[in-house]
Amino acid sequence: MTAIVSTQGLVKRYDRTLAVAGVDLEIEEGEIFGLVGPNGAGKTTTLRILATLLEPTAGEAEVAGWSLARNPNEVRRVLGFMPDVFGVYDDMRVWEYLDFFGRCYGLSAPARKRIIGDLLELVDLADKRDTYVQGLSRGMQQRLCLAHALVHDPKVLLLDEPASGLDPRARVELRELLRELRVLGKTILISSHILPELEELCTSVAIVDRGRVLASGRIADIEKRLRVGAVLRARVIAEGEELEAARAWFSGQAEVASAAILPDGQVELGFRGDEIETAALLRDAIASGLRIASFSRAASDLEELFLQVTGQDEVPVQEAVA
Repeated sequence: MTAIVSTQGLVKRYDRTLAVAGVDLEIEEGEIFGLVGPNGAGKTTTLRILATLLEPTAGEAEVAGWSLARNPNEVRRVLGFMPDVFGVYDDMRVWEYLDFFGRCYGLSAPARKRIIGDLLELVDLADKRDTYVQGLSRGMQQRLCLAHALVHDPKVLLLDEPASGLDPRARVELRELLRELRVLGKTILISSHILPELEELCTSVAIVDRGRVLASGRIADIEKRLRVGAVLRARVIAEGEELEAARAWFSGQAEVASAAILPDGQVELGFRGDEIETAALLRDAIASGLRIASFSRAASDLEELFLQVTGQDEVPVQEAVA
């Protein structure tokens, strides 16, 4: 895999405000990469720099091998940008909206006709072709804006808070559409503060706060670096006193830091051991007579990791994990 988007020491300063404070990113081709952070973390500024809408104060960046500083026009040809605020043109039909941007990219009339039809099918707006843009729902407008970003068939998509303001159904539809675009070969850089959705969608993330990248990489790798041991969950076939006895047995094992019974009846373990010791714990539990229905490592929690990272003053400005 090769990096299709990379930044080195990216800085953006507004008078005395440091919006981006030395961001280093390496995004591999074909990824859905998430910029995770609260409002004001520098996510939108970073995306606008990559979209060539803002000039960085310092640092360098490349998209698909083209330098933002030296080759901005070439960069614009290989990326599509979907801003956090959708610009609606009054009295323009859906197909006219896409045709307008196709003309801006210099596409011929036959090419525009074919591409508009394909894009409307892709974003499920074919039946809204002749509807006025301002008459679309928020979710439909988001999908149309995404279609606009795809008019020139870019390699890279920059999406700034694309799920903001959408209802649950529209979010699910958008998520499935982004997965389909990845299958079609697009690399997607998406910013959001809705952490659970990024956790489910993204192949890798960068946790950003106050203009800095605090940790980056695959969620499981970030978790492995930050957590000592793991959180395990065991479903024991037991109730009442028998279930409490199972919890007490786990609590007495050397590598178990904590053991608690969850509302759903599972026993959650704070475990300090590695994978070999995890297997040994399961073996010993069964040998002791505990009836284990399931035994697994708890799923990564991006929100928990974000709170942990941003709460650590000693975390370096940039620490990436591969």
